[in-house]
Amino acid sequence: MTTLRKEIGAYEAMLDDLELEHMDEWVVVHDEKLVGSYETFQDAADDAIARFGRGPYLIRLVGEPPIIMPPYVWYRTKNANS
Repeated sequence: MTTLRKEIGAYEAMLDDLELEHMDEWVVVHDEKLVGSYETFQDAADDAIARFGRGPYLIRLVGEPPIIMPPYVWYRTKNANS
């Protein structure tokens, strides 16, 4: 999870520039760098998977607030194999 936190931190650090240049576009962040911007989530996901496999990487829609999942979703995902 630490790597994903770094990707989120990198995204947040570049957010002002992203909002100026890529508003309403999907972006992929990997290794704390902007990899590309895309018109659709599917295009972003396809390219990210082709380049980096299962990840980790971050895909976000610039201009949209982050999705906040309820705690029970995190708990179930984290402990699904318990």
